[in-house]
Amino acid sequence: MDEIMIGTCIKNRREALGMSQEELCEGYCSVSTISRIENNSQIPSRSLAKGLLGRLGLSDDLLAIMVDQKSTTTRALVREIRNDLIRYHRAQDKERVWIQEQIKEKLLELEKIVKPKDRSAQQFLLAQKALLGGPEGAYDSSQKLEMQLNAIQMTHPRFDPEDFQHSHYSLDETRLIGQIAGTYAEMGQRKRAIDMYRQLLKYVEKNDKALSGYADHFCFIAHNYSIDLASEKRYSEALELAECGHKTAINEGSYQLLPGFLAIEAECLYFLGEKERSKELYLQAYYTYAAFEDKSNQAAMQQEIKERLGIELTK
Repeated sequence: MDEIMIGTCIKNRREALGMSQEELCEGYCSVSTISRIENNSQIPSRSLAKGLLGRLGLSDDLLAIMVDQKSTTTRALVREIRNDLIRYHRAQDKERVWIQEQIKEKLLELEKIVKPKDRSAQQFLLAQKALLGGPEGAYDSSQKLEMQLNAIQMTHPRFDPEDFQHSHYSLDETRLIGQIAGTYAEMGQRKRAIDMYRQLLKYVEKNDKALSGYADHFCFIAHNYSIDLASEKRYSEALELAECGHKTAINEGSYQLLPGFLAIEAECLYFLGEKERSKELYLQAYYTYAAFEDKSNQAAMQQEIKERLGIELTK
């Protein structure tokens, strides 16, 4: 069976969130379609149901009763790709190339089985292609940004990078918005990136705390946001945000970005004149990167400690 009746569930959740039918359906379907679904006079397709549930902050586990072999394969591939992306970001250069090729192969496999009307899956595909590059290599920042904006506009046609926090997004969509902010930073549009991170962090803190994956996503936003703030020499703001991310990483067991938060705190304290505390945190960052076997960032910390603190560290 390709469809499922979940109209009452959708209506109850939408009303509990104080969301209008127009806000829920934007980018997915018409208001009249939502009305028919909520009245249980129309059964949504699997792809539409998944998109609506995601926007409502509900797990797509609710779709389990309509699983068939193709949808099982799709979900399994998406899950594998997400896990591979985590490995990719943690890996060193040679391993990263190998993981990247694996991900590209899985994206091609996913592309073959995803239906054109499955906007969530199509959005996922385009967003990952933007990050990983095409057959001829990485996309430049302007190409990447165009792809990412096209991806978010699949489900939010009126998405505006300057004012987006008043809409409703799934966790995957907020991840994509974070990637868009990062691309603006790459392009030197750091103030726009900072404003996007500000809006995004506010949205995620308000709406996504109960969702699985919240802690990792909060840390990702806070980490990149604090880096951009520090780059603009807004050290006090960057320090406060990095300390919040540090605390969240510890409390929620989301350790991937912990050494990054330590490094940002150390940098900010150095420029704020707190040299002893900066030294303590620089050393913590260095040895945490060492424990994570992140040789690239460990070397960067080694150089920074030498230049700023005059301390020679040996590996």
